[in-house]
Amino acid sequence: MTSEQTIQQHIRLACSKGDCRLFRNNTGTLPDKNGRPVSFGLCKGSADLIGWTSRTITPEMVGQQVAVFTSIEVKTATGRIRPEQQQWLNAVQAAGGIAAVARSVADCEQLGLTGEA
Repeated sequence: MTSEQTIQQHIRLACSKGDCRLFRNNTGTLPDKNGRPVSFGLCKGSADLIGWTSRTITPEMVGQQVAVFTSIEVKTATGRIRPEQQQWLNAVQAAGGIAAVARSVADCEQLGLTGEA
C-alpha cells in the first residue's frame, strides 16, 4: 500500500502543474529548549495540505484572478478521517473554499486542481 506521505508528494507535484499551490501543514506540539510546549500548524483537525487555487470569476472581473483557499486532507486507501478533520473540511467548504479528502492524485484531478481533466 502507498504511504500517506508518498500520496501527499504526488498530489503536491500534480497540483503544481495546474493553478493550485499546496503546502504541508504540520500540526502538533513540541517542547521548546525550556520544556514549555509550543504549538505549531493551524489547528487540530486542519488538513494535511493547504494553499490556494487561482480562479477567474464573473464577467465584470474578466482577466482577474482570485485565490480560493484550498484544503486537502490526504488519506491512504484505508485511512479514516477523524470527526475534527471533517469539521474542518465542512467549515472551509461553507466559507466558499475548496476542501476534500484525497486518496490519490486522481481525486485532485476530479476537483480540477491539477491542470489535468
